[in-house]
Amino acid sequence: MLEGLKLIPDPNLITGIERAEDAGVYKLRDDLAIIQTVDFFTPIVDDPYDFGQVAVANALSDVYAKGGRPLTAMNIVCFPVKKMPLSVLRSVLEGGLEKLREAGVLLIGGHSVDDPEIKYGLSVTGVIHPEKVVMNNGIKPGDKLILTKPLGTGIISTAIKAGMAKKPLIKKLTQVMATLNRTASETMMTVGVNACTDITGFGFIGHACEMLTDTGLGITIDSTSIPFFPEVEDFSAQGLLPGGLTRNRDFRMPMVGMAPGVPQFIQDILFDPQTSGGLLIAASKAKATRLLKLLHEKGVTSATVVGEIVTSPKNRILVR
Repeated sequence: MLEGLKLIPDPNLITGIERAEDAGVYKLRDDLAIIQTVDFFTPIVDDPYDFGQVAVANALSDVYAKGGRPLTAMNIVCFPVKKMPLSVLRSVLEGGLEKLREAGVLLIGGHSVDDPEIKYGLSVTGVIHPEKVVMNNGIKPGDKLILTKPLGTGIISTAIKAGMAKKPLIKKLTQVMATLNRTASETMMTVGVNACTDITGFGFIGHACEMLTDTGLGITIDSTSIPFFPEVEDFSAQGLLPGGLTRNRDFRMPMVGMAPGVPQFIQDILFDPQTSGGLLIAASKAKATRLLKLLHEKGVTSATVVGEIVTSPKNRILVR
């Protein structure tokens, strides 16, 4: 999509649109850089307040993936003013504001348009020391990969739209998606890690593939260690799969080697597009052990070692 575009160079740009990072980072001075990101989408849960919470947690996640601290945010709102009561919009904004308050982020403005379909999200600005920015491709041979949230949000969202998901599951899903990646990010920065990304629309495999960019390394994944919502297995068997899952699989499957014994539903969730998913963190074996212990102590109970960085095969992901 960017082919032929003449991007604007700048010596202070640490990372920008030229590569698949989670957010842009620009150095203001030797000890300060800003992180900028934007994200918005249509509702994936019915409750407008919950939708606002999830959308904000999702937008802030890119800053947390870089190891930064989000400071300010601006609302992005698309709303059908003639088809839907303004009370719905108010609930969305209230949910979002409450999540921003939890994160310690200041809402300073925004923009809204009349649109046939409701959409909500944020542009976010954060800060970080220029030398502490965590890239998604800083992986090293022998690194362990830690995933901090369960997979399967896209499949469950599809089940919700089909009326197949029960209220307790919807509540559990919403709680996970609305959980900030703040604790996981702050904890990884205290330990020191080599790479990090957050798992969102491209799915686990898609974002893992981005970690391999320009490294000449590979990844092995232990399919039995992947955290996921148990209900996904049944939904997968019923064919309740989002269209994004198929697109992710078609695009990234050439980089993947799938062992014959990997269950089909596990294969599905590895390509499942996530909303406000967890962080995928690469750290040396010793640091990963310490990080996992601290994450569990701080309430990130789903955090699990799911794979390892290897020197061969290069530029491939092997799922065993």
